[in-house]
Amino acid sequence: MEKLNQTFYLSHGSPRLSIDDTLEARQFFKSWSEKVFQHKPKSILVISAHWDTEFPSVNTVLHNSTIHDFNGFPDPMYKLKYEAPGDIELGNRVKELLIGEGGLKRVDEDTERGLDHGAWVPLMLMYPEADIPVCQHSVQSSQSGTYHYNIGKALAPLKGEGVLIIGSGSATHNLKKLEFSIPNGSPVPWALEFDHWLRDSLLQGRYGDVNEWEEKAPNAKMAHPWPEHLYPLHVAMGAAGDGAKADQIYTNWQFGSVSYSSYSFTSSL
Repeated sequence: MEKLNQTFYLSHGSPRLSIDDTLEARQFFKSWSEKVFQHKPKSILVISAHWDTEFPSVNTVLHNSTIHDFNGFPDPMYKLKYEAPGDIELGNRVKELLIGEGGLKRVDEDTERGLDHGAWVPLMLMYPEADIPVCQHSVQSSQSGTYHYNIGKALAPLKGEGVLIIGSGSATHNLKKLEFSIPNGSPVPWALEFDHWLRDSLLQGRYGDVNEWEEKAPNAKMAHPWPEHLYPLHVAMGAAGDGAKADQIYTNWQFGSVSYSSYSFTSSL
């Protein structure tokens, strides 16, 4: 079993990423195993913005179904399937760590839930064979960045067990501020300012500022009226550790305000 020393935060953008070859981000995700992360993990833990629960939850299933949790998109998208194996053992291990290392009183299991589009859309491009077991973990939008950072810290031992930890969200996420007339690749100023603050804070190792993003970041509430798309970042950051080095591995823009900025966090083995 290979020990891993990287965690990732991926901005998954629009569900159209699953079919739209005009989106440059598709090529980034498709080149994952060749250019970004050459190791084949034993299993994958995805913390997805699209599963928001009161208490931390993991899905414990033998086989992952594909959840089409979006509306108004082209019909072919609703026929797509990504049926990676589940990982009940990993789900139980996550629960064990969150209660033992993280000191949480309650962690729920969902024995029916499959993968939402925050998980399966990027994974379909990154690992199209769907042969790596996947377990999904929820966010708690009622909690804070620091809370999610500490969840990540509790999950850090999984890296040494060959588990790839991925937070899937969006560096900016305000669906009421989409600018459909702006060409892809061109950001609006308020979104770019937040995105640059986040990039600089991460690359300079100011993780404490990122944990307190609502007070520290410019245009925080404009970039994230609700925090669920940013919290997977805090989990990935916490799982990497305080001394981890952040790198921006991709960035692009869609609809003026949707950032695809994605990051790796590398710690010493």
